[in-house]
Amino acid sequence: MTGVSPAAAIRVGLIGYGYAGRTFHAPLIRAVAGLDLRMVGSRDPTRVEADLPGLAVVADPVAVATAAAVDLVVIATPNDTHAPLARAALAAGKHVVVDKPFTLDLAEARALRDAARRRGRLLAVFHNRRWDSDVLTVGRAIAGGVIGPVRHFESHLDRFRPQVRDRWREGDGPGSGIWYDLGPHLLDQALLLFGLPDRVTAALARLRPGARSDDWAHVVLDYPGLRVVLHASMLVAGGSPRFRVHGEAGSLIKHGPDLQERQLLAGLAPGAPGWGADPDALEIHDGAGRVTRVPAVAGDQRRFYQGVAETIARGPVDDAAALEAVRVMACLEAALTSARTGASVGLALAPDERGP
Repeated sequence: MTGVSPAAAIRVGLIGYGYAGRTFHAPLIRAVAGLDLRMVGSRDPTRVEADLPGLAVVADPVAVATAAAVDLVVIATPNDTHAPLARAALAAGKHVVVDKPFTLDLAEARALRDAARRRGRLLAVFHNRRWDSDVLTVGRAIAGGVIGPVRHFESHLDRFRPQVRDRWREGDGPGSGIWYDLGPHLLDQALLLFGLPDRVTAALARLRPGARSDDWAHVVLDYPGLRVVLHASMLVAGGSPRFRVHGEAGSLIKHGPDLQERQLLAGLAPGAPGWGADPDALEIHDGAGRVTRVPAVAGDQRRFYQGVAETIARGPVDDAAALEAVRVMACLEAALTSARTGASVGLALAPDERGP
């Protein structure tokens, strides 16, 4: 677990109890020792109280962000509110977790990182899919060298939702569309595996009738001797292989995705028997046509909040998590620019943001 003693429990305020707050944040926070969910910011107290009886519910999100009874503020609200709520929380001396995407643009991301550094507070983005079974399994195989140097890496988050739904994520407001929604996950996983790319080339489209924001994204990250393809679509019935990875000595195929979101929606508590289990084996193809199947590594998105609890309890915090978030935002913004201009785009990062 976290190593944080119950006496030193970190008091958490969760702002937003929509899909992300209710499905992911609240269950994961409550499953981690050392974190104590004290308050929820929501304009629907009946919904919160049905799930979390006895918990304080506050309608004003800024009141949660600045509450004296809170040490850590978790922001799970529409994307255009992330930056102002994070600024308010940091100004009040709180540690902050922001749901993806971090901000609407790179300038906002940098400003928040600077604010967190000045305050000496943790600032992290909820990149929970680092701890998905699929990417953990593929990453372990790549690190083990089973297919030699990787030359082509393909990552898909495809769904079949042909009807445009009436929700802000699919609207035409700031931060809407599939690239803002799923792009941060795809990018964060790619950067963890391969580091920063040299250039980004992207195409975004609205393919469903009545779409008000992009519902198809195809992005290529350029590395020396490697191409990373990131793809997301709302019109893929039956799904696509989650990962295809090709190297000099063979290929990896991971068909099925991580199941933790499905488990959470079904009411399985994080850490319960079967949590994070993935029955879909990784296929390893060699050049002679042989196929080896390797059991998938179990996923565990609790590890995100376990890391948050450990970092805060250990102190003092650094800005490593915020820097990672800035790098993801630089790639996300470069893709938007590429899609708009039709050109390949480099990353607008300063030398100190790139690191060694």
